[in-house]
Amino acid sequence: MIAALMERELRPIHDKVRAGERITDEDALTLYASHDLNALGAIANVVRERKNGNVATYLLNRYINYANVCILSCQFCAFAAKKRDAHAFELAIPEIVETTRKALGQGITEIHMVGGLHPTLKAEWYLELLRSLKALDPNLHLKCFTAIEARHLADRIFKLPLQETLARLREAGLGSLTGGGAEIFDQAIRDRICRGKETAEEYLDVHRTWHRMGGRSTCTMLFGHIETMAQRVDHLRRLRGLQDETHGFTGFIPFAFVPEGTTRELREIRPTTGFDELRNLAVSRIYLDNFDHVTAYWVSMGLPLAQVALGYGVDDLHGTIMEEKIFHMAGAKTPQEQTVAALENAIREAGREPMQRDSHYNRIAPTFRAVPVEMAGVGELAGV
Repeated sequence: MIAALMERELRPIHDKVRAGERITDEDALTLYASHDLNALGAIANVVRERKNGNVATYLLNRYINYANVCILSCQFCAFAAKKRDAHAFELAIPEIVETTRKALGQGITEIHMVGGLHPTLKAEWYLELLRSLKALDPNLHLKCFTAIEARHLADRIFKLPLQETLARLREAGLGSLTGGGAEIFDQAIRDRICRGKETAEEYLDVHRTWHRMGGRSTCTMLFGHIETMAQRVDHLRRLRGLQDETHGFTGFIPFAFVPEGTTRELREIRPTTGFDELRNLAVSRIYLDNFDHVTAYWVSMGLPLAQVALGYGVDDLHGTIMEEKIFHMAGAKTPQEQTVAALENAIREAGREPMQRDSHYNRIAPTFRAVPVEMAGVGELAGV
């Protein structure tokens, strides 16, 4: 009945998805070209329900950016700084430990930590940081470092092969890698928005190496800038290919480009629409058939639209976050954090069943119910 109401071009894709068949790149381009948003949501929800039933999850986590000093100057990034810049910062390990201690008292299960490519911090500093955080609570999951941070640490700081560097970080307490730094994989796009950053192949190889070591990670897409729909599909294809190979990605987290605070050329880009946000999530859910989870990143899209996204293939609303700098320094107007009550209410109002999860998207018993007064009303990321 649903298929009969769809545009004719979408019906064969709907039938494929219902039959559990993989869609092609051409199918994905057809989906991106469609303006029948309700049909896209209906197709995406076939996948969501098959994988996750009616449950939607959230995570109790705390974001920490240990420093924003960076040797790169990505055109889209308002976060990074040179040491002489007024907005440069670098946290000391005791300060990070104390922030984490307070967050543990609020029930978090994960610290999400990324920074810039710092030129002078030593290898032992990173190891001491991880050991100090893990000493607070052996069950605390440390989700740290983007792929380019991992490569920077291996090549410039530890001066060891990537796998050995990752092994040392894991021994010190690293639990999983973040998905940040993927942007759009097409090199022509990378040359315009993040010249000098790692290539798509280098990004994927870091995750491949980590997965082969038994590690897990998330992956991302920064969309809504100068990329084409074909370049989005290419990005998804490469992620799906690596997932076929390693099965190491736990979830996919796309987020829209925030033009404020970037270079003059990129600042002129019109912010992406809610329509495109929902369409991109739906197409991603349909295309990434070997991913169990797709997250709506409320930091970039706002909680109301993220709630709507639960009807477009999304099964996760990310986490409480508590303090996000990267998107907000770029001009995001969303809150700095969300309470458990806000996330659960958003999920229930969307007709889903809320459940807390861990860093690997496993459903767990709630660890915290009371909402501290100072947390109420405050949300956002980029390492995801």
